[in-house]
Amino acid sequence: MKLKGNLVDASKAIDTNKLKLTFLIDNSITSLDEIQKASKLDIEVKEHKEKRSLNQNAYMWSLINEMANILRVSKDELYLLELKKYSQVQLISVLDTVDVSKFLKYYEECGKSVLNGKNFKHYKVFTGSSELNTKEMTILVDGIISDAKELGIETATPEELERMREYGK
Repeated sequence: MKLKGNLVDASKAIDTNKLKLTFLIDNSITSLDEIQKASKLDIEVKEHKEKRSLNQNAYMWSLINEMANILRVSKDELYLLELKKYSQVQLISVLDTVDVSKFLKYYEECGKSVLNGKNFKHYKVFTGSSELNTKEMTILVDGIISDAKELGIETATPEELERMREYGK
């Protein structure tokens, strides 16, 4: 059972000095039997982030496909170009002897340096669409839409786009 909610109280138990957390759960649970029967529970608490809409993802790939056909490049090449323009990016430094292609999917080298006699390469690492939250995915899709319009591709109306974003929530 996966639940979503807010932390409303945190305190320490006087007798055990262990942390007690109280949550207000968003989901409507009809029965607590499943939770009450378990002697131990695995509990994970992390910040809630809306996932990107699968409709947005499908639409993004349809535009990339149309654009790639016009530009006569592969979908994968164009996808990486769009990620470089509109996705989230992180900078990392790695010893130059490490083959980063075994660990990274979307990246480009952006520099080199020497630190304490060791050679490093610096990379920009781009976040793929499957790792983006709703807001980040919207930025990516909006950028791709803008590029598609420049190529004369007909795109969805703002209302249709909003429905795509809402559908995934």
